[in-house]
Amino acid sequence: MANFVEMSIAKAINAGLRKAMSENDKIVMFGEDIAELGGVFRVTEGLHKEFGQQRVFNTPIAEAGIVGTAIGLAMRGYRPVVEIQFDGFIFPAFNQITTQLAKMQNRSEGTINMPVVIRVPYGGGIGAVEHHSESPEAYFAHTAGLRVISPSNPNDAYWMIQQAIASTDPVMFFEPKRRYWQKGPVNLDEPPAGMHTARVLREGSDVTIATYGPMVATAIQAADIAAEEGRSLEVIDLRSMSPIDFTTIVNSVKKTGRLVVAAEASNFVSVSSEVAARVHELAFYHLESPVLRVGGFDVPYPAAKLEEIFLPDADRILEAVDRALAY
Repeated sequence: MANFVEMSIAKAINAGLRKAMSENDKIVMFGEDIAELGGVFRVTEGLHKEFGQQRVFNTPIAEAGIVGTAIGLAMRGYRPVVEIQFDGFIFPAFNQITTQLAKMQNRSEGTINMPVVIRVPYGGGIGAVEHHSESPEAYFAHTAGLRVISPSNPNDAYWMIQQAIASTDPVMFFEPKRRYWQKGPVNLDEPPAGMHTARVLREGSDVTIATYGPMVATAIQAADIAAEEGRSLEVIDLRSMSPIDFTTIVNSVKKTGRLVVAAEASNFVSVSSEVAARVHELAFYHLESPVLRVGGFDVPYPAAKLEEIFLPDADRILEAVDRALAY
């Protein structure tokens, strides 16, 4: 019988990190305030005490230095897991990530692996100030050489962080910060499908909703409302933004004939744009309507008092569903 434990996403990531570190002493963790404090969101709480200062330690406020150090450690045989404290703080490290970390394996013809995990709390919904609520995943999904993933529930959080650490490729691990306290069952014995496999969370027949990270719970809410109105929505959690499991999406679209892609990020040149374009290429003759996108508005992330207007909600998803069904 499977061993299920109820925990939040934050606690599930913590448990996954603890399990990985206990099994491999080459795993080291560092970032701003992650040691004694356990990070701003307490995701690494207790790990410094358990594994010591040599394996879990604080860094200066220097994101380029954090990632540069991780690259050097990976070249020496370690498996660094670093935290970028907030999504908007990642840009000082952008050069290290996109021109060094993402390219090292190709540059060395595969002789140098880069088993680096960069943890990034991302997205809005927590009433934060500027540069604390952004969704920069498309920058990294666009960069060849990086794997980009995001769990939406505690079970995926627990297993996907371990799968990311085990990977020999660099992984951008985007954590939906407004869902950190969302609880759910975690199967401690049996992992779900690999971290790049999309999952059909809810089967339906009228419209497919493809989404990831913080928007998954919103899509499920929209599906619940639609069911009360006699419409059947199929909800897919992409789980990975690079690579994207198009097979699962296309199979769903072949059944429903319609697709709405939802994300917190702005639609322009986004992960949602790529999904829409590729589905039009791969499943054009199965579509009953154009693929529609629901996302944040194409403006800088607003002040906290306006973020509820900026962030897509169930109503905006259902409005897109109505448009798709109207064709």
